[in-house]
Amino acid sequence: MENVNLDIKGMHCGMCANGIQMMLSVKGGVKKADISWDAKNGFVEYDPELISVEEILETVASTGEYTATVRSK
Repeated sequence: MENVNLDIKGMHCGMCANGIQMMLSVKGGVKKADISWDAKNGFVEYDPELISVEEILETVASTGEYTATVRSK
C-alpha cells in the first residue's frame, strides 16, 4: 500500500468532501480515503498495482468542479 496527500480546490461544503470521499472509497485499489473540506485536502491509501495516482486525481475531478494536485506521497 502507498499513500498520497492531495490539495483539493473547488469544495464549497462538507457535502463536497463527502461526495469525493465516497467516490474514492468505492474505486478498486483504494483502501482508505479521508477528505477534509475545512483543510481543502485529502489523504488516500491505495494499492499502486490496482490504481494509479493519476486515476485518483481523475476520480476527484469527475465528481464535480474540483481539481486535485499531489501534495506529497
